Amino acid sequence: MTGTSGSFADLRDRSLSGLAMAAVGIAAVWAGGLWFTLLVCALCGLMVWELTRMLDQTAPYGKAEGAGLTAAVALLVFWLQLAGLWLLGTLALSVVLLAWRFPRDRGMAAAYLALILFAGLGLIALRDSFGWVWVLWLVLLVIGSDVAGYFAGRVLGGPKLWPRVSPKKTWSGTVAGWILAAIIGAAFMPVLNAGSGLVLASILVAMAGQAGDIGESAIKRHAGVKDSSALIPGHGGVMDRFDAMIAAALMMLVLTEAGLIARLLN
Repeated sequence: MTGTSGSFADLRDRSLSGLAMAAVGIAAVWAGGLWFTLLVCALCGLMVWELTRMLDQTAPYGKAEGAGLTAAVALLVFWLQLAGLWLLGTLALSVVLLAWRFPRDRGMAAAYLALILFAGLGLIALRDSFGWVWVLWLVLLVIGSDVAGYFAGRVLGGPKLWPRVSPKKTWSGTVAGWILAAIIGAAFMPVLNAGSGLVLASILVAMAGQAGDIGESAIKRHAGVKDSSALIPGHGGVMDRFDAMIAAALMMLVLTEAGLIARLLN
């Protein structure tokens, strides 16, 4: 299959699995509380499992599974039992201990483990502190910029963004993601009772998501794999689908801790 039809060959599987993930995600976001926390912890555990399999390919059976389970349980228990600096400190210690078990690439492993766990913490805190509408805004930003980039990149084409790391990404798709993020931000201004700064925040969050996508592509290229796993039809692994989400969530956490989100609501 060639031409335009070949460019969209994976669209059916991608769409069906995307709809299934959206249904589960929307239900968990709406329910909030422990249900949302459990979903986030499970996804973080699966991403740690995939990261371990990629960067420690000679690991004996059970090591990656143990790392993923440890990460998921640690995030859940620490969130439920700790707060403030104790929560941040114990989560950071978990990152160090998990990264130390890698025989090589410990710096890379530690950086991505920190991204996964602290982004997971940020998502849980976002739902708990700001409510489901803000989570919906974040999710729509990530999905919207990804969809805009997917179609614009294949229809418009043009120069590649970073061909050595992510050969499929184009500047046209990247800019299309920014534009749609701005539109989503403007649409949510009255919903979130926020000022025009939400448009800029939306673009920054979308940019972070795109950077997360590229960062995961760099890890896969380093590991010599095409996908982080084969868990999700049309998307590859959990990291392949949520790499942008965790980076966007981390950006949101930074904006919140810096007080910028609170200013938008004044």
